[in-house]
Amino acid sequence: MKYKVNDSCIGCGLCEGTCPEVFHMTDAGTAEAIDAEVPAECEDAAAEAMDGCPVGAIEEA
Repeated sequence: MKYKVNDSCIGCGLCEGTCPEVFHMTDAGTAEAIDAEVPAECEDAAAEAMDGCPVGAIEEA
């Protein structure tokens, strides 16, 4: 499974704090997901980050 962060990201950093293996903050101040399959050991944390996003900016890709 892959994730992507859409344009509604407000840069709160919750996703990076929840799953830094998959999400990181860019120089522009918004989040970005890795462009690869989520490692099996990170699947639960990545899903938690998606569910916890306050603006619903994380989608399955």
